[in-house]
Amino acid sequence: MTLSRALLLASLLGPAAVLGAALFSQYVGGLAPCPMCIWQRWPHAIAIALAALALLLVPRPASRLVAKAALGAGALALLVGAGIGVFHAGVELGYWEGPSTCVGGDISTLSTEALIAQIQGAPLVRCDEIAWSFAGVSMAGWNAILSLGLAALTALAARRL
Repeated sequence: MTLSRALLLASLLGPAAVLGAALFSQYVGGLAPCPMCIWQRWPHAIAIALAALALLLVPRPASRLVAKAALGAGALALLVGAGIGVFHAGVELGYWEGPSTCVGGDISTLSTEALIAQIQGAPLVRCDEIAWSFAGVSMAGWNAILSLGLAALTALAARRL
């Protein structure tokens, strides 16, 4: 197997592994995702689809430029995923506030009725709480790190085609 082909396969299998791990942790491990966790999955799904397209097009010399463009777009999608991961990790660590749809707000000024309404309308999983971490890095942080590395790998695959 050539290096170009190995990089192309890695640009498909890498995001698939990350997305698979997220789905495994949800459906087998019982770790419910917050809205921002779901957002982080989309760039991986897009990168998988684009890498699969590139894999199909590479054998056709006339389509090699389209395959390169697909991989380049996949790398950009993974960069977006890394950005979402950094933003989410920052929300978890309290560096900045997340979207109002998935974080708790200040409740000190709420009436009892307003507090009950907020509790009943609140999402089940909050984005500003770390649900799982490894080596001191949350799942969002790992997603950012892995997405950045996979973006570089996918860009290299595009360059080597």
